Formats: sequence, structure tokens, C-alpha cells
Amino acid sequence: MGKHVVAGAGQVGSQVARLLAERGDEVVLVSRSGSGPELPGVRRVAADVADRDRMAALTRGAATLFNCVNPPYHRWAETWPGMAASMLGAAETSGAGYVILGCLYGYAAPDRPMRESDPLTPPSAKGAVRVRLWRDALAAHEAGRVRVTELRASDYFGPGSLDQAHLGERFVPRLLSGRVVRFVGDPEQPHSWTYTPDVARALVAAAGDDRIWGRAWHIPTDAPLSAARVADRLCALAGVRNPGVRAMPHWLVRTAGAFSPMLGELEELRYQFTRPFILDSTDFQTTFGMSPTPLDEALTSTIAWWRNRLAAAA
Repeated sequence: MGKHVVAGAGQVGSQVARLLAERGDEVVLVSRSGSGPELPGVRRVAADVADRDRMAALTRGAATLFNCVNPPYHRWAETWPGMAASMLGAAETSGAGYVILGCLYGYAAPDRPMRESDPLTPPSAKGAVRVRLWRDALAAHEAGRVRVTELRASDYFGPGSLDQAHLGERFVPRLLSGRVVRFVGDPEQPHSWTYTPDVARALVAAAGDDRIWGRAWHIPTDAPLSAARVADRLCALAGVRNPGVRAMPHWLVRTAGAFSPMLGELEELRYQFTRPFILDSTDFQTTFGMSPTPLDEALTSTIAWWRNRLAAAA
């Protein structure tokens, strides 16, 4: 039993806090609003993650600091540097291991499955932000000031994945109600999708094993599947007719981006959905013995979660 601090109470941070609390650990869950699950062992704290002194005080005596923060896409350049510097400083001050939830934006547009050893040559501004934050953290590790790791996932799907997920609220509810999905990119391109409960499981497992420190890892992710084939399988499991997934015309995406910050920010990441985008998670799976949740099991849980959410809203 130990103390852990989780920064970010969103789709991943809340699940990390739940897993830690269920095994009897003390959890401090930090978010700007103080939100998150009400569970024994979880203390929800409203705080600005960019406040280094506050984060250092909260992290005092903690074994691990989990960075599960996910600021709005259109504010990455202005918000990430301060938050990342604060959390890195808090980990250094407290001696906590620093576990960063990362993404694949740092890799160049891939022509083969992405491995952790691939060079970081991001083709987007958001990718450059994430690469700079990781390099700063890794430099601190190599200088002996802190223990760090970054666990990278592909696009999320599963319970809790909402507006920022391609397989979230613009995908699952529409299919379940018989409406066509309009997809940003080519829905027939093979793509890796990472199940959110697997993300949380990997983060918690990583913090308890000293082999994790000093490098990046890819979170266990199932075989790639196009958005259209995901829709086929989801509808079959849900017992509903598949209305289909259609590509949103690029001109329409660009036009809508002028009014929607989310769609506007997706423009520079469109390359991920116009060609195969595949993650190789062999290293983590073989080192830590964790496999991704089978697709049918993950989709069944996702369907049940969305049906409960829609029923509650109705």
C-alpha cells in the first residue's frame, strides 16, 4: 500500500485512480475542478497542475506521479509547457517516479508499424510540443534527478471516451441509433485503436516495476482495424443494422474547422487517417506480460457503457 498522485481526472486518470484505490493504495486525484470518482482511498483535489509549489506539496511522500492531463487541443502550445515543467519539478522535489501518458504524434507519418526506437520527427505542431516535453523529462532522468517513463497509446476507444475520441460520441451513439458516421479521413485505412481500460492497466503496472524507467513504451494495443471494420463488428455485437461509415469531404473538414476548435486542430493530424497508422506494442507485452483486451470484449463493454449513458440521458 502506497501513495500515488494522479494529475488529470478524465477518461484515463479516473480509471487509474480507481485501479489504485481498488488495490488499497492512497490516491490523490488532481484536476482543476476537483472532479473524479468518489471512492474510498481517493482524495479529490482542485488545483492548477501548472502550480509547481502546489503540485510538489501534493506529491510529497508519493511513490508515483501520473501525468494523465489532456488539455484542449487548441491550447496545447500555451498550456502544456507550464504544466509539464510543474509536474517534472514536483517529481524531482518529492522523489516520486514520474509516469507520463503520451501519444504517437512525435513520429513522422509512418510507412511501417511504429516502434519506440523510431526517431521523433513530428510532422505537426502538437507533435513538436509533446516531443519537447518528453525530451526535457528524459534529460532530467539521464541527469539522475528523477525517474521517468512515457507510455504512448494510439487513439482511444472504450468507456469514457467522448468528444476527443474518433470512436467516441461521434461514432458509437450514431451507429447504435442507425445513423451514418461521418469520419475525418479514410474509414478504410488500417488503424491502431487503444482500449482505455488497457491504458489505465498499463500505467498502473508500469509504476510498480523498475524496468519501466528511462525510456518510452507503447501500451498494449490489438491488431489494426479500419474504422469501417470496427463499425461492422460493433453493430454485429450490438445486434443493430450497420448504417455505414463515410468519409467527410476534406473541404468540409476545413470549413467546419473555422467554427469548431476540435475539428480545426485535427487538420494537421489528418495524415494519421489517410494511410495505415499502426502501433507495435511488442516491447511492453513481452517485457511485462500484458496483452491487449480482445476486440470483441472491448467493444461489448463499450456498447454497454454507451447504452447506459444514453438511457440515463433520456
